[in-house]
Amino acid sequence: MAARIRKDDTVIVIAGKDKGRSGRVLEVLTREERVVVEGVNMVKRHTAPNIKHPNGGVISKEAPLHVSNVALRDPKTGKATRVGFKTNDKGVKVRVAKGSGVEIDV
Repeated sequence: MAARIRKDDTVIVIAGKDKGRSGRVLEVLTREERVVVEGVNMVKRHTAPNIKHPNGGVISKEAPLHVSNVALRDPKTGKATRVGFKTNDKGVKVRVAKGSGVEIDV
């Protein structure tokens, strides 16, 4: 099955507390049907001192969002769009923005 939303895609949040915000997909959690979007759905975590954070303390980080709450950003219009698939002239299956019909670069 081809993925509609992939790592490094730019998406727009269409539901939830961060509705309207956009960002780059940092990680796709396929089995949980969730995505982690840069700068969106920030949560605070209390952490003990470790190698990465020598002093510990309260750290802000992105929490996963359900994939149904995000939509791909149309490369042509900049608005949220659905994703379709088609075969291009070279016989390769590519993702297409339903709104404008533009091929989505990977």
